[in-house]
Amino acid sequence: MQPPLQPKYTLRGHSAPIHALSFVRDNTRLLTGDAEGWVAMWDTATKRPSAVWRAHTATVLGLGAWDSDKIITHGRDSKLLVWTVASADEHRLSKDLPVEGGQTERLNPWLLHSLDVNTLNFCSFAQCVDTTTDQQTHQNLLLATPGAADGSIVIYSLPKETIVSRISADTREKTGMLMTLSLTRKPQGLLVVAGFETGLTVAWQQGSNEGGWAEIYKGKSHAQPVLSLAMIPDIGVFFSSGADSVIARHHIDGSEPRIVQTMHAGQQGLVIRSDGRILATAGWDGRARIYSTKTLQELAVLKWHKEGCYAVAFADTPSDSDHDHGKVPGEVSGESSTPDRRTTSTLTVTQRRHERAQKTHWLALGSKDGKVSLWDVF
Repeated sequence: MQPPLQPKYTLRGHSAPIHALSFVRDNTRLLTGDAEGWVAMWDTATKRPSAVWRAHTATVLGLGAWDSDKIITHGRDSKLLVWTVASADEHRLSKDLPVEGGQTERLNPWLLHSLDVNTLNFCSFAQCVDTTTDQQTHQNLLLATPGAADGSIVIYSLPKETIVSRISADTREKTGMLMTLSLTRKPQGLLVVAGFETGLTVAWQQGSNEGGWAEIYKGKSHAQPVLSLAMIPDIGVFFSSGADSVIARHHIDGSEPRIVQTMHAGQQGLVIRSDGRILATAGWDGRARIYSTKTLQELAVLKWHKEGCYAVAFADTPSDSDHDHGKVPGEVSGESSTPDRRTTSTLTVTQRRHERAQKTHWLALGSKDGKVSLWDVF
């Protein structure tokens, strides 16, 4: 019998529960956000902080990136902020972690945008690039957040900081609070998927008429609130997890969803790896679980944290024509990925370390204990 898998590294920088994680800059940095509003940017090669600041006065709900030099943070203080954190800025920013006290004078990153958004619950923002704009000169970003009324959705555009569209709450059916969002642009228009407090999942497609939305999918696969969802836009499929023990695969075309009773209640932070082959959830029982996106078969359980986990993130995987969306991975192993030997013979030790970290198939798991475990298991 093989021994239990163990994390490769543990990041011990926060003194409050971790609620948000995101790999950025081609996997060279990992963002972590906690329940006291602190954000840390970690160098994945050295496992040391490259920037630490208090972005919010309340829980960090979500983290993201815009281009290579902008970081998005969403807090329960009803603020959605965009910060400029370029590589050249890191040397002047504080490296003092919250667990160290955080009492020293620190220089925050430059605040580029600030949006006042509704935050009556724990629903994080969703984002996508606005491909209708001229990306040769600039790249517009679309952000979806909960609206003021239960079940409503607001879509903002940056850098103009304007509201470009709204989806009204459903008056025909009680949905409860909006719990989780996904936003993507397809050739037909914007696609928004939402999970609700009642266990309902709904998808809307924006029509050709500006601002018009059509409901194209509605299903109730969960008996309790939907906690998280993620989508594979290319094949019109999204996955959801909830406070119950269900993991569900939904088809936008209306095909019957695949529902799996996992016997493990409270799985959230659901993310799909960039190759579309596997998904992972963060469990209230302190475990991350990895599933095949094709079969929803449980492939691995990562057990190390003693307290519940709220957030999980995958590093992006290199493009690979052999990796079809939804294909089941052949094997789960504990071996690290290695860089191409043909390109590493002339690199320095430091350069090799950075390249190896960038190409490793990291999974980051954030816990109530304030720690983040880094795994390389497939």
